[in-house]
Amino acid sequence: MTAVSSNGEYSFTKPNRDSVRLLAGLGVEGDVHAGVTVRHRSRVAQDPTQPNLRQVHLMHEELFDEVGDAGFEVAPGELGENITTRGIDLLGLPVGTLLRIGDDAVLEVTGLRNPCLQIDHFRDGLLKRVVGRDEAGNVVRKAGIMSVVREGGVVRPGDHVEVRLPSGPHRPLDRV
Repeated sequence: MTAVSSNGEYSFTKPNRDSVRLLAGLGVEGDVHAGVTVRHRSRVAQDPTQPNLRQVHLMHEELFDEVGDAGFEVAPGELGENITTRGIDLLGLPVGTLLRIGDDAVLEVTGLRNPCLQIDHFRDGLLKRVVGRDEAGNVVRKAGIMSVVREGGVVRPGDHVEVRLPSGPHRPLDRV
């Protein structure tokens, strides 16, 4: 894991931190998106009683390399993620994958982040780099994955992330 980020106010970017505390069933302590029910403004407007399947947002740092090759400079936390990883195929994980981070924390992967227009407000044209279509015309979302906190704990940059796949059959990630 290369970075951890949180923000107590609604803002697209999240400042990097020395550590964050993950709270079981809630999310990142002090983060605006922590809670049992949805916290993202668009989701709250639809139905504020929905369960929060987006407590912790993880993004693979390799995406920053990819968009950098297209001229977009992006750093950890700038796309709103809480945890930035390197060397893990986050987008290829199935629903229900458990991620043990550091000594105590466990996240359960719930789905893909659905990128929004705020990405273009951050860097004009970046949205087309993080969402597109494959050869068959299917939508491909690259802006990270969402998870819920199963076991809390403090996590820090440099902490090891252990991936535990669910027992089969595996269900591919879809937007949440």
